[in-house]
Amino acid sequence: MKFSMMLFILTMGFAMAGVVLQKLEEDSIPTSKGDLKISFVGHASLFFMIEGKIIHVDPVSGEGDYRSFPKADLILITHEHYDHLDAEALRFIRKAGTQVVVSQACGGKVKDAIVMKNGDRRTFQGFDIEAVPAYNVLHKRPDGSPFHPKGLGNGYIITFGDKRVYVAGDTEPIPEMKSLGAIDIAFLPMNLPYTMTPEMTAEAARTIKPKILYPYHYGETDTSKLPGLLKSSPGIEVRIRRMN
Repeated sequence: MKFSMMLFILTMGFAMAGVVLQKLEEDSIPTSKGDLKISFVGHASLFFMIEGKIIHVDPVSGEGDYRSFPKADLILITHEHYDHLDAEALRFIRKAGTQVVVSQACGGKVKDAIVMKNGDRRTFQGFDIEAVPAYNVLHKRPDGSPFHPKGLGNGYIITFGDKRVYVAGDTEPIPEMKSLGAIDIAFLPMNLPYTMTPEMTAEAARTIKPKILYPYHYGETDTSKLPGLLKSSPGIEVRIRRMN
């Protein structure tokens, strides 16, 4: 059967099932294990594809039609807030054998999930996963409590062959960023009042020194400011994708 006919049949099948195929922005990064394909869903939701495996991060159904996305081999959830943890999206992308990794704040909220605490390092589906701190220092609620308390949420460092990818979760510039080691690709949040200003994101990037920086979770923040703030750091390539 010709590919065009197969695509037509698949498209019609999805349409009859009420599934709308969503076109996502995508990047491809070469690694020692083959090309790493990054699909940008929206806000804090994205997924990676490499070696036939799919890793979803913070899947949220309000950001994309998870019925039409590939099912996950591994799911990483940074913390418990509704724009990061969504049972409906999980239902659509879990399959037999899917592993779900959550932060300490999510313990007991996702069936059969594996809790990783800050500092934990484990291997899932052949990928080295490091859970690192993600928390607020400055931005707090009216009662004085931080939007993201220390120790409850995770950022994740995922190793894909010779590339280390840092998905920061909801955080500000924190001392622990100085000891992350070499980072090839970083996803840093940039919206107020919950995470960082563009200036804080630039500060964090200068600490981490990723080769490629993707601002994400940026809401209405003006992402065009970021390249100018990092013009004195030529080793950092800022890539802006649709993640508002």
